[in-house]
Amino acid sequence: MYEISSDVFSQLHIDVARNATDDFNLFHDNKHWHKIKDNPFQGPITLGFQLESLIEGKLADFRRTADELDLIGSHQLNFSNYQFSFANVIKAGQFVEVEIKPSQFKDSPTPVLSNRIMVKSDGNLALLGYKKETSEPLFLNSPNFSDWGDLAAQADRSYIGGGYFLKRKFMTTSNAKNFLCGCLRDQTEYFDELQDKVIFPEMFPCALLSSALLEKAKKKGHDFEKNPMVYTSHKISIDRRQLSELKSNDALHILIKPADNSAEHDFGESSTTALDYECYGVVSQSALLFRAIISLAPLELILKSLG
Repeated sequence: MYEISSDVFSQLHIDVARNATDDFNLFHDNKHWHKIKDNPFQGPITLGFQLESLIEGKLADFRRTADELDLIGSHQLNFSNYQFSFANVIKAGQFVEVEIKPSQFKDSPTPVLSNRIMVKSDGNLALLGYKKETSEPLFLNSPNFSDWGDLAAQADRSYIGGGYFLKRKFMTTSNAKNFLCGCLRDQTEYFDELQDKVIFPEMFPCALLSSALLEKAKKKGHDFEKNPMVYTSHKISIDRRQLSELKSNDALHILIKPADNSAEHDFGESSTTALDYECYGVVSQSALLFRAIISLAPLELILKSLG
């Protein structure tokens, strides 16, 4: 099975997605994108997590059509893993083509169901990577949560043990619905008050990472106009068992720290360097909802690489 679909994001979709996730990055702002130094994009661009949520929805349809849900259940493939590299931006009004390659299933040494994915914008490569369903997360180890104490008692936007920055968000159905709409997805597949249905999509809690990273950068005194940063890659593992337990207004504790190779070049530094962040999403009883390695690079560095 092989699938290609085409969609178009409007500026309203961009605004709805960024408002639903509190993403105040100037790259998405219709009024202020021009304030970014040497911005080559000449207008607001879509959110990385917005595009990944669109892919999530396409893959969910793909799985149902290919009768792969029983395979996922029988092998207890409880983790959704996304790994994407960003090659180009997507702007409002551009055609977005999502290409899903045929599924590959391997039962040894551990079961894995995977698909290669390519996204093009007006014929140009924008994103490349894969999604894998696995029985264990593919990215990062599990930290010792007992060393961190009660996260609910820690102050929002504070630094806790191990150098982690804590950002507290809440899982509201209204924001999740709006995020789905901004990602060109059908909210009724996940939420229905008359049927008492509340199912948070995989990418929504992960999308709140952007807000957390921006808040961390702001607290560090990062200059968003003079030293803009862009995503270069995302590596994300989501525990669907924990996701299924989420309820409206549940707290999500997002923990972020620079990876070892980025520890000396955190936000707020004037040096031009790429940054990797280790990120965790923790819910009730210190359960780990997601883990992610988020990579960014200064726009200046990207422009230099393009000559």
